[in-house]
Amino acid sequence: MFIIAGLGNPKKEYDNTRHNIGFEVIDALADKYNISVLDIKNKAMTGKGIIEGQKVILVKPLTYMNLSGESIRPLADYYKIDYETELIIISDDINLPPGQIRIRKKGSAGGHNGLKNIIRNLGSSDFQRIRVGVGEKPKEYDLADYVLGHFTKEEKFLMKEGVEKAVKAAEMMLKGDTDQAMNEFNRKVAIDGN
Repeated sequence: MFIIAGLGNPKKEYDNTRHNIGFEVIDALADKYNISVLDIKNKAMTGKGIIEGQKVILVKPLTYMNLSGESIRPLADYYKIDYETELIIISDDINLPPGQIRIRKKGSAGGHNGLKNIIRNLGSSDFQRIRVGVGEKPKEYDLADYVLGHFTKEEKFLMKEGVEKAVKAAEMMLKGDTDQAMNEFNRKVAIDGN
């Protein structure tokens, strides 16, 4: 069994913000595979289903971003998930252009408070993650204001593609093709033909 958790903040006011792209990827997976993510368990909305022949639990923590680990750890323990091979975390990344994704088998939090909290709660940074680029913060913006802000019209198109890439990457990872997914998606993508 796998847990695929998308990070974000609950409440309607955070819908479609940069920080909630993890929730959007979970919603896309849920729609594609007809999985209802409405059960409340361990401070999260969850839903069980089958993706690529694997049993999965889709998770949207309700703890707010900076406390994501308080939801992920109890769920992983309850379902006896091996963090390294059966846990996939999907989060936003301000160091990647909008819609570009990066897959890692393990690593640091890269300054992301949700990932920091998960690492702290699990006691390990050895878990797979899909980071979805939301664009670099302009210098004049406060970081919190930027990640809680909404996408421009141009960015929305790129983000739709990013969500689709993240769904495909998750499917490949569930089939054991993480290295192949990394080769396919971790390349820099030219923007505006450059």
